[in-house]
Amino acid sequence: MRRRSFLKGAGFVTVAVVGGAVWRAYDQGVFSVGQGPAYEPWKDWRTKPDNGPLELVRAAILAASPHNTQPWLFKVTGSTIELYIDIGRNVGPLDPYLREEHIGMGCALENLLLAAAANGYRAQMTLFPGKLGPIPSDPTPQILARVDLSAGNRDPSELYRAIPHRHTNRGPYDPHKPLSHEFLDALSGLSTDQPDIKLFLFTADADRRKIAEISSAANSELYSDAAVEAGSDRWIRIDWSQVQKHRDGLTVDAFGLPPIDTAVAKMMPLWMLKWAGSHSEKNGYQNLMLSAPLIGIIAARDRYDRQNCAATGRIWQRAHLLATARGLAGRPCNEAIEMIDHEKALDRPARRAGLLAELLRDTSWQPNFLFYMGYPTLTARASPRRPIDTVVI
Repeated sequence: MRRRSFLKGAGFVTVAVVGGAVWRAYDQGVFSVGQGPAYEPWKDWRTKPDNGPLELVRAAILAASPHNTQPWLFKVTGSTIELYIDIGRNVGPLDPYLREEHIGMGCALENLLLAAAANGYRAQMTLFPGKLGPIPSDPTPQILARVDLSAGNRDPSELYRAIPHRHTNRGPYDPHKPLSHEFLDALSGLSTDQPDIKLFLFTADADRRKIAEISSAANSELYSDAAVEAGSDRWIRIDWSQVQKHRDGLTVDAFGLPPIDTAVAKMMPLWMLKWAGSHSEKNGYQNLMLSAPLIGIIAARDRYDRQNCAATGRIWQRAHLLATARGLAGRPCNEAIEMIDHEKALDRPARRAGLLAELLRDTSWQPNFLFYMGYPTLTARASPRRPIDTVVI
């Protein structure tokens, strides 16, 4: 299944079954968008009594992660927080080196550091080095970072205040509303403290079209692989009871569909959703990307360096929070970079790496994360989140 083109475009077929439709709608959460235990972490992240460093974890778990896998675990004391990556929470062949999972860990780390400053802590971060390789057979969590905390001044930044409002917006954007130079300048400056990370921003029509074509082709090729599709399907939560049970993964509410289509889609079984996706608008994903006036690439010195991947995640989290604070929307579109991993894992020529290198015009930087931004036409919905007591070890 092509998750990025899931039910997209004007060709989406709306099918409803009369009879038990109302009960089915109730049972599938059509009338309960954003409600239930799976969504409480978005609402109570600052309403609980002061629990010291646990308050920072409440912010960290609202970060972005691939397929909403939430691969984080935290060990908390009065003066330190250790971040561990849960190896078992992966998407399989779609991310064969856990590169994207480490990027998700970087997103959580950025939220945690923003929350530390806002809650009156001075944070000293240590990232543990290492190189990425094939997914280990040993599922033991691995430590990625440690944050040492001491007393400091409270500094609730613009990015911190945007944390509960940041959601991935998979709907179409307004192609006629350009981004301001002020925003683009602010976005460009987000990586200045990360010497091994660089942001490349593309607003020209020709560049965006080329990236969209590369991404659309990669999307089609990736999801023609049955193993990739199976790894993705593992994290798709169609049944509302499963959303509330697992509190993770991709849900219909977050697919970026208009409200009526969302309601109908929530009553469909997975096979029907796949069928609808396969019959969606031709070049739907490409057109969706091109509705955004900005496509960006976060590049690293080494995409298979653990520290570089964590830093990439930190920059994406900053970028998405900045966009949220300024009334903009953002979405990852990583298929072309996932294809770099796919080609490497299958020992194929590095065709996608070459295509993206042509865009960067600088071979010292390796594309590690691809996204687009613009003004949304639909409201983004929250994704489910596991509660804090399941991620603290």
